[in-house]
Amino acid sequence: MKKLVIASNNPGKLAEFKILLAPLGIELMTQAQLGIKEAEEPHHTFIENALAKARHVSRESGLPALADDSGICVDALNGMPGVISARYSGWPLSDTRNNQALLEAMQMHSNRSAHYYCVLVLVRSADDAQPIIAEGEWHGEIACEPSGEGGFGYDPLFWLPQLGMTSAQLTRDQKQAVSHRGQALRVLLEKMKPMPA
Repeated sequence: MKKLVIASNNPGKLAEFKILLAPLGIELMTQAQLGIKEAEEPHHTFIENALAKARHVSRESGLPALADDSGICVDALNGMPGVISARYSGWPLSDTRNNQALLEAMQMHSNRSAHYYCVLVLVRSADDAQPIIAEGEWHGEIACEPSGEGGFGYDPLFWLPQLGMTSAQLTRDQKQAVSHRGQALRVLLEKMKPMPA
């Protein structure tokens, strides 16, 4: 595999993909670079949405595609925001508004356990019958107020008790070592090793 299209326009995700996939020597492109519009995400599960995005981009580009679907799942909210994490507070998309909406939803809850979840789907073609699927989970809690300037999404609220800081306070290297996306990418890389070039 010489080229791979990333089925995302999220700059935070793209930066993580580029760093972690660099050792493979694959030329990475984004769907935006190829003028491909984002796919619909109508499904109720992360894996179905990721597969839909990967197949859409592969079909439009004629190249292998990698899609991610991820979000934060809060125990006290029955797994919400879940698959609607990016659009939890509606349109236009806003990390700040999403974080505020989550804080408001958590006001009456003492159980603040949560986890980030990520699924990656790589298809070699739009009709790939055996897509490569990799998952990762990152457990923590929802903080009572945002803290930190790094990361994106819900990182300022994702408290890591074992580290005594939020995800937004980690360095990029620290985050990649433990995050849901970092975990999923390492699983994906292992699964890609036997693949022909």
